[in-house]
Order: sequence, then C-alpha cells, then structure tokens
Amino acid sequence: MAGKLEMRECYGQALVEAGRENERIVLLEADLRKSTMGELFRQEFPERLFEVGIAEQNMIGMAAGFALTGWIAVASSFAVFASGRAFEQIRQSVALPRLNVKIGGSSAGLTDTGDGATHQSIADLAIMRALPNMTVLSPADGIEMKGAVKAMLEVDGPVYIRVGRIAAPTLYDEDYKFELGKIVVMRPGKDVTLAATGTMVHVALEAAELLAKDGIDARVLNVHTIKPLDEEAILAAARETAGIVTVEEHNIIGGLGSAVAEVVSAAGGGPVVRVGVEDVFGQSANSYEELLAAYGLTPANVRAKAQSLLQRA
Repeated sequence: MAGKLEMRECYGQALVEAGRENERIVLLEADLRKSTMGELFRQEFPERLFEVGIAEQNMIGMAAGFALTGWIAVASSFAVFASGRAFEQIRQSVALPRLNVKIGGSSAGLTDTGDGATHQSIADLAIMRALPNMTVLSPADGIEMKGAVKAMLEVDGPVYIRVGRIAAPTLYDEDYKFELGKIVVMRPGKDVTLAATGTMVHVALEAAELLAKDGIDARVLNVHTIKPLDEEAILAAARETAGIVTVEEHNIIGGLGSAVAEVVSAAGGGPVVRVGVEDVFGQSANSYEELLAAYGLTPANVRAKAQSLLQRA
C-alpha cells in the first residue's frame, strides 16, 4: 500500500473503533485531546471522555481508579509528559499493582518539531521498559498503529504505546495482522541486520535498498514491541548475519539499541551498532526532515553504520 497515514489520527480512530465494540473503554486526556486525537473519541462517546486539564499525575491516578472498578482506562498525553511528569504515579499506581491502564504517548520522538527539546520525547522507551509489568509498543505505520491499539486493549495489564506526530509512509496492507511481541521480518538478508522501531522502519528499508546497490544483503526487522522483546528473532539475526544495526528515534541509551545489546551480550556477544539520538536533547527546526538529518536518522547514515560494522566483522 502506497501513501502516508497520520499516526496520531490512526491512534484516535482505533480508539473509536474499539469504543464501539466495548463500552467499558474510557479515555482520559490532559488538555491535549485535539493533538492526541482523543477528540475523535469525545465526539462519539462524550460521556466516556474525561478531560482532566494540565494534570497528568492526576490523570494517571484517575485511570488507576477506573481500572480498579472494571473499566479499561486509556490515558493520553504528549509522550514527554506521559512518561516523565506522571512517572511516579505510573510506577506506584499502575505498574506495581499491574492495573489495566493503557498510556498513549503522543508526539513521540522528534516529531514535535517546532516546540524543541521541552516537548520532544527521546527517553520514553527507556523509562517505560524499565518498569516491571509494563508492555511497550512502537508501531511503524498507521495500519500497524491500529492493530497495536487493538492488541493493547486486549492485554490485561499496563501498556505504553508510542504515537508519532507525523504522517508515516504506509508499509502494510489493510489485512495486516499485528502480533504483539513478535518481530516482523520486513526484508530477508544474510549479511547484516537492520533492526528498527516506529517510523524508523521505513528509514531502515531505504537503507537496505542503498546497501543492495553495494552488493550487501541486509535483513530488516520491525521491532514494534520493545517489551516483551522477541529475543528469538534477535538472536537468530545475531547468529545468521555479521551483526545488528539498531535504528530508533530515541536516545541510544535505554531504548531499542540497549534492549538488543542486552540480549545479544547475554547470549555470548556479536556486534551491535546503535543509530539514534546520541545522548543529547532535541531542538527546534523548520521541518521534521531537518531534525532527522541533524541526528543521523537517515538511510545514508544507517548505510554507513552497516558498512562500518561489516568492515570490522
């Protein structure tokens, strides 16, 4: 399927579709429902949308209360606030008692281009994957976003889902079936593996095309579930190719790259090269593409990292 789909709009649409099927789903918003697309849910189910204002900590506490009384509570905000400002409440009131609360981290990564470092979330995956009982999802396109939302609502426990603010290239057809916890092999390959998450999957696919021109056969993995990580697929890639290059719109510390390196290291090693934001904050820019170039989140840089890995192997 060609074209692009707005990630956050697909998130909002998926919540509406789920709300039609299950009247126990409620949505809580922290004064950002027009940005998170929770407004779509409010328009159809005004009695099930709870606007708490700029009070993310209170929102998580309310979501926990809903969960304790049998509701499926979804709490949405910008990823930087959902994972950071409300961390203590998520830890104490959601993850620790393993309550059925879903957290939508919108405008994730660098996608809030104009607002800069204060609003760009490059540590949310690290924060959320460090919490016991927390499932962490990072869909690659709009189709997968809809499938991931459906899957997270079927999980009996806490889930964090990453939602970008961009229209992402569509990689899947409408009949795509999302399977939580299972890496998708987007492209087979025997020389090197590119393991990407979120909207960086299409960057990895483009990098694989560039590598093919160099005679390098790159395997591309879509790691849409950061936790629980599909260790079997990661270890297979480590065994069957010369090494793994991870690609993420996130700090290289604590996110996908760290998760993959932990698994590979525990199994006896193999090279892992991390492509991501290299332990610095974001910045404002005129365009999203400008930011991706500034932080090396481009097909050309992924290609160069893969070539360097192969030269060392």
